[in-house]
Amino acid sequence: MSDATDTGRYGLSARGPDGLIVAPVLTYQPPWPQAYQPKIALIGCGGISEYHLRAYRAMGLAIVALCDRDIARAERRRREFFTEAEIFADYRDVLQREDIALVDVALHPEERVAVMEAALLAGKHVLSQKPFVLDLAVGRRLVALAEAQGVKLAVNQNGRWAPHFSYLAAAIQAGVIGEVASVDFTLQWDHTWTAGTPFEDIHHLVLLDFGIHWFDIAARFMAGRKPTRVWASVQRTEFQQMKPPMLGHVAIDYPGAQVRMNFNGHVRDGQEDRTVVCGRRGTLRSFGPSLSEQTVVVHAAGGQATVPLAGSWFSSGFQGAMGELLCAIEEHREPTHNARDNLDSLALSFAALASADSGEPQVPGRVMRMAK
Repeated sequence: MSDATDTGRYGLSARGPDGLIVAPVLTYQPPWPQAYQPKIALIGCGGISEYHLRAYRAMGLAIVALCDRDIARAERRRREFFTEAEIFADYRDVLQREDIALVDVALHPEERVAVMEAALLAGKHVLSQKPFVLDLAVGRRLVALAEAQGVKLAVNQNGRWAPHFSYLAAAIQAGVIGEVASVDFTLQWDHTWTAGTPFEDIHHLVLLDFGIHWFDIAARFMAGRKPTRVWASVQRTEFQQMKPPMLGHVAIDYPGAQVRMNFNGHVRDGQEDRTVVCGRRGTLRSFGPSLSEQTVVVHAAGGQATVPLAGSWFSSGFQGAMGELLCAIEEHREPTHNARDNLDSLALSFAALASADSGEPQVPGRVMRMAK
């Protein structure tokens, strides 16, 4: 044994400097177009539409049409947010309005594909709710259609603009900690609010409906690196009353790196959401009691810095997803959350669900469809 055992330092590295450093100044808040102000339609006025419309009203966007098969839901959203918007029951009537340049499709995956296809054929830019598609082949077809039509197709992976995730991604891209070796997501939260709702019928509630954000963030943090395999498992707690497994873990292997996810959606006391990114030259940490309350700390050779963050997931996230699409249209470039890029996130998710079902590791990209 080394002398470290005798001095009580066994298992500890040499102590680094205790000084403070200046937090790197990085762009992480939602992007805003310089002048582009198109007329926008929202198709699908269910529960999540409240957050879309709240964000769009704060941005001063022109939401001119609201569409839902349940007219009462569309009228309620109009009263709440955009009183001058026109109401539609049929999305095809929305697409006939030539003045509408962009549609936000906030429908369930099964019914979303036909609407997105029609919108693209009508020459509209599209923001799709997540998960984008349930079949990678369908996603590729829609990507090809958007490219052929010369319009933008983006996915509302709004977690990318949660302030802590957005800052961490910017720090990784800027090389603040060098090459990433590991990413650990550890979440203990209360997801039992879904009991008695349609969400309870989703077997992979934790890994699919909730975890889709973390697969997307993992793909973003590891951009440019090809994953080689995915292991996943889910379990029900002994005391839970809900049908879906509320425990889950995932390990994603890359050459020389790993991403690990640990989920417990049945924690009522002492909740925490923590992300740790370790690189060649430093470490990034984000932690807090919820997705909306996070503290980010940068650890580097010169010391550490706590980053003052502004915004929250459910405001910055939805503003970022729409704002980045508008900027991309204005600047004649692909949005960073473009649908082609999102297929990499879906490939991770599909592989994880297949692994959890089979008990065997899976290769991302070989599992073409999402398990339910």
